[in-house]
Amino acid sequence: MKHAKRRIDLVLLPIVILAAILNGYGIWNDQYANSYYTTAVGSMLRNFHNFFYASLDSAGSVTVDKPPVVFWIQTAFAYVFGLHGWSVILPQVLAGIGSVLIIYFMVKPTFGLVAARIAALAMATVPVVAAVSRTNNIDSMLVFTLLLGSWFLFKGTKQGSTWRVLVAFGLIGLAFNMKMLQAYMILPAFYIFYLLAFQAKWKKKILLLIGSTAVLAVVSLSWAVTVDSIPESQRPYIGSSETNSVLELAFGYNGLSRLTGQQNRTAGAGMPNMAGGRSRDDASTAAPDSDSSDNSVATGNPSNDGSTGEMGRMNGMNFPQGGQMPNGAEMPNGRNFGGGNGGGMGGMFGTGEKGVLRLFQTELSGQASWLLPTVLLGCIALFAGLRRRNITMKHKEAAFWLIWLLPVAAFFSVAGFFHQYYLIMLAPPVAALTGAGFVAMWQAYRERNGWQAWLLPLAVLLTTIFGWYIMQVYDDTIGAGWSISELIAGIVITLILIVMLNRSHQWKQGIIVAGFMVMLIGPVYWAFTPITYGGNSMIPAAGPTGSNGIFGGMGMAMGDRQGDRDSEMTPPNATSDSDPSFPGASNSGAADDNSSTGTPPASGGNMFGGGGMGATGGRGGAGNRNEEVDTTTLNYLRENNTGETYLFATTDYNQAAPYIIDENEAVITLGGFSGSDPVYTTDELEELVKSGQVKYFMVGGMGGRGGNSDLSSWIMEHGTEIPTSEWMTGTDSGAGFGGQSTLYEVKL
Repeated sequence: MKHAKRRIDLVLLPIVILAAILNGYGIWNDQYANSYYTTAVGSMLRNFHNFFYASLDSAGSVTVDKPPVVFWIQTAFAYVFGLHGWSVILPQVLAGIGSVLIIYFMVKPTFGLVAARIAALAMATVPVVAAVSRTNNIDSMLVFTLLLGSWFLFKGTKQGSTWRVLVAFGLIGLAFNMKMLQAYMILPAFYIFYLLAFQAKWKKKILLLIGSTAVLAVVSLSWAVTVDSIPESQRPYIGSSETNSVLELAFGYNGLSRLTGQQNRTAGAGMPNMAGGRSRDDASTAAPDSDSSDNSVATGNPSNDGSTGEMGRMNGMNFPQGGQMPNGAEMPNGRNFGGGNGGGMGGMFGTGEKGVLRLFQTELSGQASWLLPTVLLGCIALFAGLRRRNITMKHKEAAFWLIWLLPVAAFFSVAGFFHQYYLIMLAPPVAALTGAGFVAMWQAYRERNGWQAWLLPLAVLLTTIFGWYIMQVYDDTIGAGWSISELIAGIVITLILIVMLNRSHQWKQGIIVAGFMVMLIGPVYWAFTPITYGGNSMIPAAGPTGSNGIFGGMGMAMGDRQGDRDSEMTPPNATSDSDPSFPGASNSGAADDNSSTGTPPASGGNMFGGGGMGATGGRGGAGNRNEEVDTTTLNYLRENNTGETYLFATTDYNQAAPYIIDENEAVITLGGFSGSDPVYTTDELEELVKSGQVKYFMVGGMGGRGGNSDLSSWIMEHGTEIPTSEWMTGTDSGAGFGGQSTLYEVKL
């Protein structure tokens, strides 16, 4: 027992507690989380068919646009704890904490206890990790699985264990079934590290590598091939795919299209005509990624350079038909929505301009780049003594993390379409190399090892200057004290380190530790922003305005100064969040929204009400907007149900979400996330009605997602419009971006 106590690292405990707070505090306030995924979990709880396919709706007619593994886990938690926002977020919270622990245990054996502690602390405070782990988006669980696979790979290569290596590659295949090709971004690191570190004769080594690749392929494609082999009439439509194929979805929409930014899919009408949708033949325009509500409503006027132009004042919130926004800002209607030059969505979601310095630009740097100067100089220290005949395990493991980091960084530097929270893929290598590299620089400094001794003071100086650069842009929002304090403290400690370089002093080690803590001022502050400023559960981003801005973090793409955002974006006469003419407004007001993951700033209030577009992660904004359950609507539909299987069908999944999540009602979504997936034909719709499965149809709603215009036309032609006064609380409560919803009763 005493021996076990000695092995417990008491320094690790507060790091884990910090990670738990950053990842989990306040998740009980998030009613719907990412409603797209939470709706799917509600549907998956109904039966095995929906569970296996990760069906979005109760009828099992269309899937979400990702594989099912993470949703299987979330469904299991919801089954045990009930379906709540916090219950579907909890697996990601645990995954975020688990990632901190795995980093610690991977770094410690080779680089030592201090490096492991630093790496764990760095991992816990990467801002984008905190932002993503407190949502039900996939990426936190994905990173945990990739790290678990990496841990097995490290163990397998050191011990010469065949089964551990096979498990490692199998876990990458499992990760593929979480977010498809994104899981493969670390394969170069896996293959190169295995070839460098696994000790065996080349014949055995190559055979094991072939076998591991076979395991990777089998596990990766098992679900996709199974689903694609099932007749289309017996399974759901594959949401957001062009050809109703999982494999096409994986390698097209969720694959190559991410790099090119050309989201050219026939199902991708992210913003149909505001008058009520369009036909499949007219759906050649691109939807922004439906990943985490990536098909959010665009409100900017993209410039031709791939960045988003500054938003002008909104002179009215009732958008006219045809998709025109105030002041002539057009709705997106082309594949390059977000910028020209093949930039796709690159600038639209605050991801900066393509180039080698993209990760250092204001739009992205606050997510995961804070410690990159330390990583760069730390790698120099780690590889400075590298000799061909003296390649140690430190060199091999450092190479693993570096080969993980470089291709991922390169991808995000040139990719046409991604979101800020995808940068969580950078967090593990940044954290591990920070720990290993800082200790290597520390050792060189302590031993006064020539030019290498200067790396540590230089790392403190450059990292704190970079932290100041990131924070000073937001001085109007957070105050100048944070950025100036880090800059001054960094300069002072750098000067002390230089003065003490050739001297022995008992405070020397304490100054070095202080230098590292100063470097963490910015990341720690940013990691707390989803709690202190409120978070967007659909498109999470860290930063004092990133989570509350358009699309969950357009950052500086919104204008020259974040401090001007609220005044610029507040519409005239927007004095009450309960104003039903306000998009996304609810009777309770955004400030009381139960799906908030934090408290928006008191100065809040932009064009969408409350803390920002999707700032509260739910009804307060279009970035993650949900209709509330209207009790009048619910009672009307229940009282007039004459045995139909489904309470109603809708062209907008947002309308279905609260009824599926809160009331456990069976609802059909006719077109997936965007409303435009060709899930049903008019003949199939007619059969649904004739067979007595559904008779009420809700058309219109959020974002003009009227869905397939043929279906909408058929419903209006064969249905009887129900007067709003009979089924809705208030005459305007159904108003949204696409106008007021209309309820039809169809009898054949």
